[in-house]
Amino acid sequence: FLCCVHLLHDCTILVTKRSSTVLPIALEFFSKMLAASTNFARRCVSTSVNSIKEAKTRALLDKIIRVDHAGEFGADRIYAGQLAVLKNTSVGPMIKEMWDEEKHHRETFERLIREKRVRPTVLLPLWNIAGFALGAGTALMGKEAAMACTVAVEDVIGDHYNNQIRELMEDDPVQHKELLEIVKKFRDDEMHHHDIGLEHDAEKAPFYKALTQVIKIGCKGAVWVSERI
Repeated sequence: FLCCVHLLHDCTILVTKRSSTVLPIALEFFSKMLAASTNFARRCVSTSVNSIKEAKTRALLDKIIRVDHAGEFGADRIYAGQLAVLKNTSVGPMIKEMWDEEKHHRETFERLIREKRVRPTVLLPLWNIAGFALGAGTALMGKEAAMACTVAVEDVIGDHYNNQIRELMEDDPVQHKELLEIVKKFRDDEMHHHDIGLEHDAEKAPFYKALTQVIKIGCKGAVWVSERI
């Protein structure tokens, strides 16, 4: 751009010395060159900005879909562990109902993993074992402890989904319309599970505060890791 300006200046001086007739033609020619160079520079800047925006959006989608798939996979295994222990108790049917919803959540993100070509977390085998162990372990402590586990897990997931909704809205709510609807619906389901746990004596579990705090810390750690690997 600066080269064109200097070239235009030098040529204008030269042409002015030679002929006043040639000057208008030269000025028009170099004006067009200057305009073309300016437009090219603008297109380069616009392309660069768009590329950065697309890369940022892609990274956001990869992170959200990967971690949500891992989370719903883990929730599936937690409820499987709880039902294995408490199937024939008064809370068995209720756990089965919540598990069915988690299966739907998991299947939805499995579909999005394929459609959006997102790499799932490499830690799925670990979450498979850890989720079932957490569900079965708390259930062995009694139905109140199982409900306390549900309250703790769903509290973390509810906050997690709310954060994702804010990120998607800030990025592009129109482009992310489908994913926003999915996340909002699943957030509501998880908070419903949270409330069910409280209604079924979660707070009567042994060492309720300590138990739920430990589970929350574990869930937050799993979220952090699954977003990245």
